Amino acid sequence: FKGGDTCEYLLSSGRFLGEKVWQPHSCMMHKYKNSEAKNCLIDKHVVFIGDSRIRQLFYSFIKLINPQVKEEGIKHGNIPFEDKSASIKVDFLWHPEVNGSMRQRIKSWTEGSVAKPHIIVVGAATWSIKIHNGSNEALAQYKINITSIAPLLEKLAISSDVYWVLQDPVYEDMLSESRKMITNEKIDAYNEAAVRILNSSSRNSKAKVKMFSVSKLIAQETIMKSADGLHLPESSRDTNAMILMNVYCNKIMKPIDGSCCQPQPPLTLIQKIAFCFFTFSIIGYLIISLIHRNNYRKNKSCTDLESGEEKKPAISTPNVSTLEMLLHCFCKLGLIMTYFYLCDRANLFMKENKFYTHSSFFIPIIYILVLGVFYTENTKETKVLNREQTDEWKGWMQLVILIYHISGASTFLPVYMHIRVLVAAYLFQTGYGHFSYFWIKGDFGVYRVCQVLFRLNFLVVVLCIVMDRPYQFYYFVPLVTVWFMIIYATLAVWPQIVQKKANGHCLWHFGLLLKLICLLTCIYFLSYSQGAFEKIFSFWPLSKCFELNGNVYEWWFRWKLDRYVVFHGMLFAFIYLALQKHQMISEGKGDPLFSNRVSNVLLFISIVSFLTYSIWASSCKNKTECNELHPSVSVVQILAFILIRNIPGYVRSVYSSFFAWFGKISLELFICQYHIWLAADTKGILVLIPGYPMFNVLVSTFIFVCVAHEISQITNDLAQIVVPKDNSTLLKRLLCIAGFFSGLHFFSTMQDQSRH
Repeated sequence: FKGGDTCEYLLSSGRFLGEKVWQPHSCMMHKYKNSEAKNCLIDKHVVFIGDSRIRQLFYSFIKLINPQVKEEGIKHGNIPFEDKSASIKVDFLWHPEVNGSMRQRIKSWTEGSVAKPHIIVVGAATWSIKIHNGSNEALAQYKINITSIAPLLEKLAISSDVYWVLQDPVYEDMLSESRKMITNEKIDAYNEAAVRILNSSSRNSKAKVKMFSVSKLIAQETIMKSADGLHLPESSRDTNAMILMNVYCNKIMKPIDGSCCQPQPPLTLIQKIAFCFFTFSIIGYLIISLIHRNNYRKNKSCTDLESGEEKKPAISTPNVSTLEMLLHCFCKLGLIMTYFYLCDRANLFMKENKFYTHSSFFIPIIYILVLGVFYTENTKETKVLNREQTDEWKGWMQLVILIYHISGASTFLPVYMHIRVLVAAYLFQTGYGHFSYFWIKGDFGVYRVCQVLFRLNFLVVVLCIVMDRPYQFYYFVPLVTVWFMIIYATLAVWPQIVQKKANGHCLWHFGLLLKLICLLTCIYFLSYSQGAFEKIFSFWPLSKCFELNGNVYEWWFRWKLDRYVVFHGMLFAFIYLALQKHQMISEGKGDPLFSNRVSNVLLFISIVSFLTYSIWASSCKNKTECNELHPSVSVVQILAFILIRNIPGYVRSVYSSFFAWFGKISLELFICQYHIWLAADTKGILVLIPGYPMFNVLVSTFIFVCVAHEISQITNDLAQIVVPKDNSTLLKRLLCIAGFFSGLHFFSTMQDQSRH
């Protein structure tokens, strides 16, 4: 379904999500802040012409620039407004009827050297109905007057944005006696006349007067809340003002979550190169496949005419060369990236704003948890945090995070705080998993490092190129990448202390604890020294990776939010492996982790701790204050969950294969959601099938999960090719990768210069 003219949709159609949130048809509306409104309207002159309803719209509009404005102007007179700091002028001109006076005012802007307003908002009709008691003669005169004004408005529309506001319906039961003649039937007749005349005059003209008809739809839902039956309630007129701001400002400010009235961004140089690369990969793969297919047919088994026996060829299946596998991966990836681009960069599919309700979050959560229980299977091993259990943990956490994102639940603070714990739990597993590997295996080779870095970053690097986004935009991948390097550096620097060495002498354990204390000290210092942190990550080439909007503040904020949890994961792994080595825990199938008495006490403490954290998170009143405490206390609920999940023998011996399946592709799910499940870089929701929200979610989710799974397979296949085990070959590949990033940097510099 083509998105179409989103400006026209914004001005003419939409629906309410809940009671106050307006959703335009097919696109997303940005909520402008005062500073953004000022930046958009700097050195601009805006004029509102009309009656008391237009005056209402005027006040709502200027409150977007300055919320302190009070509605104290003359009721039946002109009202000026000026913001000198941004050189913005907004005037309301009292012309309650479409007559000669209004025509003269509009005509004055079309003549000579008079400065024309940049935005003109016009509308009037109810006064004509009221003064002339709803007579047909008044309607006929209204048509004549609009016909005379239409060419002037068209002339202004060549250089200015001109909007004709159609009349809102009234709530007839609430109208005073002096306004009883203003009926919805009369209003419809006046609106019909205005639309017919203004549209006919601009039918063959590129620059035309835009019809602001969406106000009617908003009024139909809210006019019964009016104080007098004629004027809209404040929330409705504020919505109209915000729509007006989106129509004009979105093409200037280009907000991520304001897709209405935004043109499709032009392809960058790097995107064009990527497009050519994927095209050649697809062509190359097809050519090689055809050659192999023909060779296979020639070698196909044939019947020996002399003996009548079937001869089989030496090779029954065609060999898959490294080049063919490489092209096959890039062929699939190219098709997938095309889908990414069409979903979130081309104006092909619709996008909608998120809207949170408790049911939209909690009902899917309950559904997937129940579904997960039905896929319970026995684990292959019964150790604490075994592979199947960690995959299960990642899986259900990722599904909850996905539901959190699509439902817009970040506006509900208790849910936000619990989701922050899930993100922290991912990082906890990063600390636990990588520490365990290095401690047990003692493998600090380049191959291991390159494998991990490739698997973590491959998809994000491709998306940065195709979707024209900075690396830091996909904040979670930089986060786990940096923490992996910190874990590696901590354990790899002299002296290298691993389990095999520590078993020889207990003092090595104290040496490792000393390393961990040094790490904790560095974390503490950087978290309270923003300047030092920013200096480290402002050096080239780190600045190219971690800057967002010209600074590294966002990166510092993200890093600081979960600064201790990776350390907690490393410490937990050290303590657990030490207990396991000294046989202080029982990990047999069905056996409790400790003695019955200790297990019961720890289980009770864990449940109380888990619930206590939830109560605290649910009672949070301020996001900033809770974020300050989160890094220190999130580990409480994480450890409580681990103990609850692992102390009882039966619970430790089973897992949900449903959640584990999603856990294996959790990283791909987290990244892919940005563009092909959500939209506008996670700010909205992708709409493949408009008008059917549930069916749309089912279809887009199915495609999204399939794509994530396919990308996981592609990443695994490419990792074997790009990062081989042979050191000399690996060195050559690393030089090629260095050349690739050098070229990327060169083209990025050219791209930035052309933009400036």
